[in-house]
Amino acid sequence: MGDRIWLSFPVLLLAALPPELLPGAAGFTPSLDSDFTFTLPAGQKECFYQPMPLKASLEIEYQVLDGAGLDVDFHLVSPEGKTLVFEQRKSDGVHTVETEVGDYMFCFDNTFSTISEKVIFFELILDNMGEQAQEQEDWKKYITGTDMLDMKLEDILESINSIKSRLSKSGHIQTLLRAFEARDRNIQESNFDRVNFWSMVNLVVMVVVSAIQVYMLKSLFEDKRKSRT
Repeated sequence: MGDRIWLSFPVLLLAALPPELLPGAAGFTPSLDSDFTFTLPAGQKECFYQPMPLKASLEIEYQVLDGAGLDVDFHLVSPEGKTLVFEQRKSDGVHTVETEVGDYMFCFDNTFSTISEKVIFFELILDNMGEQAQEQEDWKKYITGTDMLDMKLEDILESINSIKSRLSKSGHIQTLLRAFEARDRNIQESNFDRVNFWSMVNLVVMVVVSAIQVYMLKSLFEDKRKSRT
């Protein structure tokens, strides 16, 4: 079995901010979505762990970008050890689960392959992690006199959340497009190498067949009778 890797929540680096901006900056949290690309050797299994709170949403999307067959076994296990998803010899997949408190384990298994390693991309999308309510409370502490504003605080928060959601969706789509592009490029390069190889094989065969045909035709017109003196 391969190494086990823990995936922790992203941490916002506030050390570089001036002290007077820290209270306002505390109202913003980074996106919890993450993606990772790694190489899975032949005959190996790699497992990852993601801690989750109660009643959150965990979405895992994976793709095999390179390797013979473009396939891998995928295994998703709940904190209680219950198998939620088990797929064999798949090139890609998308799975969403409503979580419980604990560490979710998901593994990529390439033990069925004895020669080819696989390049695997996966992305985690975490929703309902409880950060939105905390952000609203932080905003309310630092914003006063909202009655004097033309737009209510709730409208501002709704607009910000809408923008954040759309930006997150755009980033997710761009990441998937890059993954599709990488896989298509690997397939094209593999096909290009195969075309070149078999073209060389056909060229060698044609040269050999041409030489044999010339020899056979030449042998037909040779006078094999011995000359007498």
